[in-house]
Amino acid sequence: MLYEDDFEFEEQPANIRDRAIPGKAGGGGGRGGDGNRPRRRAGTRHTTERRVRTELPEEAKPARDLLRELLERMGMSAVEIEYVPRSEGEYLEITGPQLGMLIGRHGNTLEALNLVFNNIFNAGVRNNRRYYTIDAEGYRAARADQLKNLALATLERCVREGKPQKLEPMLPSERKIIHLALADSPLVSTESEGEEPERRVVISPK
Repeated sequence: MLYEDDFEFEEQPANIRDRAIPGKAGGGGGRGGDGNRPRRRAGTRHTTERRVRTELPEEAKPARDLLRELLERMGMSAVEIEYVPRSEGEYLEITGPQLGMLIGRHGNTLEALNLVFNNIFNAGVRNNRRYYTIDAEGYRAARADQLKNLALATLERCVREGKPQKLEPMLPSERKIIHLALADSPLVSTESEGEEPERRVVISPK
């Protein structure tokens, strides 16, 4: 079951942004630090969603223009912004020089920019809000692929052990990816439990 709060980018507790994404249920793993992309864990099955280049849709142009304005105010004018649709949502990917500063340690600066951007873009909108994932050099797309692999590995463990599996606390945007990755599975169901900043996904056998 998908939960509305897991699709809201506004609620992203700052005090869990540095937490590592586990490489397996209940285990360690981690994010790429200091602007590096998340790394593949040795010995794990890895799938990567193919990147699709798509012309910027007319309805996405206001979002592109807002992001460009924000970047210019940050002193980053020599960048390109590309629209990239993915299974978990619409991405606006930034390419250009010196993006490590924009990504920040463990992606925190990029996460903060995404929060500010979506709050501004949806200000005053009550219905049909539209959220974008702001990415830089594919950093967040790589994290999304890592989370999808985590979801599939946890599904296998859930079915093998026949009992619910609790993942580590995650941001709402991260929980959304887990929910979507398993939404069509006939073997397991997902739900979120707990209160922020300890809210997490639980994967249970059907």
